[in-house]
Amino acid sequence: MATFLYKLGRLAFRRRHFVALIWVALLTLAGVGAASAPTAASSSFSIPGTEAQKAFDLLEERAPEASADGASAKVVFKAPDGEKITDSANKAEIEKTVAALKSGSDEVARAESPFKTKTVSKDGSTAYASVSYEVTSMELTDESRDALEKTTDEARESGLTVEVGGDALQAMPETGATEIIGIAVAAVVLVITFGSLIAAGLPLLTALIGVGIGVSTITALASALDLGTTTSTLAMMIGLAVGIDYALFIVSRFRGELADGRDREEAAGRAVGTAGSAVVFAGLTVVIALVGLAVVNIPMLTKMGFAAAGTVVIAVLIALTLIPALLGYAGKRVKPTGEKSKVLGGGRKKAEAAADAEPKDNLGTRWARFVVRRPLTVLLVGVIGLGAAALPVSSLELGLPDDGSQPTSTTQRKAYDLVSDGFGPGFNGPLMTVADLKGSDDPKAAAGEITKTISGLDDVLSVAPPMINKAGDTAIISVVPSSKPSGIETENLVHAIRDAGGEIKSDTGASVMVTGTTAMNIDVSEKLNDALLPYLALVVGLAFLLLIVVFRSVLVPLKAALGFLLSVLAALGAVVAVFQWGWLGSLFGVEQTGPIMSMMPIFMVGVVFGLAMDYEVFLVTRMREAYVHGERPGQAIVTGFRHGARVVSAAAVIMMAVFAGFIGSSEQMVKMIGFGLAIAVFFDAFIVRMTLVPAVLALLGKKAWWLPRWLDRALPNVDVEGEGLRDLDASGRPGSDEDRELSRV
Repeated sequence: MATFLYKLGRLAFRRRHFVALIWVALLTLAGVGAASAPTAASSSFSIPGTEAQKAFDLLEERAPEASADGASAKVVFKAPDGEKITDSANKAEIEKTVAALKSGSDEVARAESPFKTKTVSKDGSTAYASVSYEVTSMELTDESRDALEKTTDEARESGLTVEVGGDALQAMPETGATEIIGIAVAAVVLVITFGSLIAAGLPLLTALIGVGIGVSTITALASALDLGTTTSTLAMMIGLAVGIDYALFIVSRFRGELADGRDREEAAGRAVGTAGSAVVFAGLTVVIALVGLAVVNIPMLTKMGFAAAGTVVIAVLIALTLIPALLGYAGKRVKPTGEKSKVLGGGRKKAEAAADAEPKDNLGTRWARFVVRRPLTVLLVGVIGLGAAALPVSSLELGLPDDGSQPTSTTQRKAYDLVSDGFGPGFNGPLMTVADLKGSDDPKAAAGEITKTISGLDDVLSVAPPMINKAGDTAIISVVPSSKPSGIETENLVHAIRDAGGEIKSDTGASVMVTGTTAMNIDVSEKLNDALLPYLALVVGLAFLLLIVVFRSVLVPLKAALGFLLSVLAALGAVVAVFQWGWLGSLFGVEQTGPIMSMMPIFMVGVVFGLAMDYEVFLVTRMREAYVHGERPGQAIVTGFRHGARVVSAAAVIMMAVFAGFIGSSEQMVKMIGFGLAIAVFFDAFIVRMTLVPAVLALLGKKAWWLPRWLDRALPNVDVEGEGLRDLDASGRPGSDEDRELSRV
């Protein structure tokens, strides 16, 4: 592979005009496709196989007028101090508001007055009106949301306190600011790493081109493939991350080859042949992690994974072709390692002085020597530290956030608190029980028996009379729990109703299913929990096999996988400590503790695993390269750090900055993702890859690179170390004068 990529790098360097034209054409084509594509509705959210989804499907078939999976809004009214909601003036204003809600949008299925549904608190201070829409919250138009906000704003002018809960106002999160923060930090880190504005600009430019092509393609295909805006958000985040990383490693290797005295075309070829091989396999591990999300069997998550994986493939191809082409355009403006540009304090005299001076050991070299001298101590300290950070995982509670986790300044949170104070926390998340009465001899009696059975369960505050459809074969029974929607008690109640369904069916012939937003959240959490171990086994297993091919070792991939699991557990422990226990919560803007988002573990496994294997491949490949070329195991570790530690550290800092930018979001879910990914990258890059990896390799010595002979013969030789390029040197090829090569520009 190294020889093939070497030739590809040289070809891209020589034919830079053609390569650049191809990528510009692809970017233009994708941009035109995105601009001319029809506006896509937000992706529908379905969870195949869950009871909540089956109930939704049944209602869609038999009682479509119920709009069971449609968006909903709970408009909460509170009377001024000393007044009651039932006072004539306040009652008239509420009736007027409800009428305006009905006529405000064509997507409104029904809007019911609190005086009709009797949703007025016992003390008469609070009431709420329920608004149902014909489409899901993800498909609701901005016009409908604007009409809802306008109507409630007008009601506030009468002196009433009016707040809106439910999922109707949950617009998709805006993006842009966090990416800008990440790019700004990346630019600073790259300039410090390379000491050159041109060299620092290349990874940023190519990453933006790759993200532009990927996101534009997703936008162009969004309508045809039912892709939501969250799909492009994940693709942008991952594409930006790996795009900068991959270009960073190749440009860094190119500068190193220049420092070894190679001409620019040769340096470009060798950079792509060596670092490019690592890029290919690092990219494959990320693709495996993202495509593996299909195991969860949540269509939206599967589409997000495939789209992000496509963006990663684009980033790899750009790193292998466009980077050497742009290096050809840059010419002598990209300096060898150790030299800075004139703008940043470099110059001919300083460069000559630096060339005459003895090379100094960098921080990575000194750290590697320290670890090699004391590997056991370093290993124990690192493992104990990560183990301590992982301890809170034993208390991990998973769930999906509700309005109770919103910032206290939002109308959703205010509505949530008003309902909790006026009626009880369970009114924020009533359960929808759906009864299939087709198998019952007496449907009405069966519905009554179901209502009676549910009323006798623990944690039930109230049960509404059953609503039977026109055909008389389906009933909807609303159940209000005593506890909040995200509480363990509510989850237990859902399971209790489902468990009682077996006895109900044997007695009445009717089937009982529980659905609604709260039940759907519970089912999603359980589905994600059940899929975590198979997903982990698939992703780690495939990557383990891939790394055996790359490193031609059994113990190195095993160590990489175990180190990754340790870093993810430590990161999850930190998330639990901050967002569930509230430790340092005020520092990160956590206003309400609660269960950890159910998607968090599997999301962290997918994203962090890909990035962790990036660092593993880039760092250990350089060690493997030095070992294959004759260095002792300990010396190879130091050599790998001398060439790779600075670049890996820069890549990790960039990733941490990109993810940490999300911590400032007002959305608890986004805040949690940003914190979790940032701390996971820190643990994995600086503690596992930069500390535990060299310690383990130092303890293993030559055994680290052991591979059974039969397996060695069976595995393909991908030559990541560039041994084939050494053969080219021995044969006297290639080698050309730098000036002659630059004359081709």
